[in-house]
Amino acid sequence: MAQRVTQNATDNESLAAMVEEVEQRCGAPPDAALADSGFFSIDNLTQMEQRNIDAYVPDSNMARALNLGTRCRTRARHPAHRRMRAKLRSPAGQAAYARRKAVVEPVFGVLKQQRGMRQFCTRGLNNVENEFTLATLAYNITRLHARRAA
Repeated sequence: MAQRVTQNATDNESLAAMVEEVEQRCGAPPDAALADSGFFSIDNLTQMEQRNIDAYVPDSNMARALNLGTRCRTRARHPAHRRMRAKLRSPAGQAAYARRKAVVEPVFGVLKQQRGMRQFCTRGLNNVENEFTLATLAYNITRLHARRAA
């Protein structure tokens, strides 16, 4: 639906922008959003709740607990944070988080391993954005072709 390149160390400021881009392209906001812990912030949780988007965004401790089957080391203090942890601990939340790993992460694996895209060939944010857009378009076209051939 959407992709984005940023120079920020974390993706927390990108979640709202990604949701808006999906809304622009699809004509309606997404029903749900699955994101990794890099997108976590209390502000993002609050925004997703206000927009009635069923988001699954773990903090880094919750992501570790989900991935390793352990308990969280810290307590959630903010109400939105507590609600998110409770949602992610539910069977539906665990299934959603597992789905994100199966849908999103393989794309990066294919781009890195099969297509050799371990670093960008161009310099400058605009050029890198264009290069990444072309790479994701090529990936999606390949997937569409494989589905039609099957």
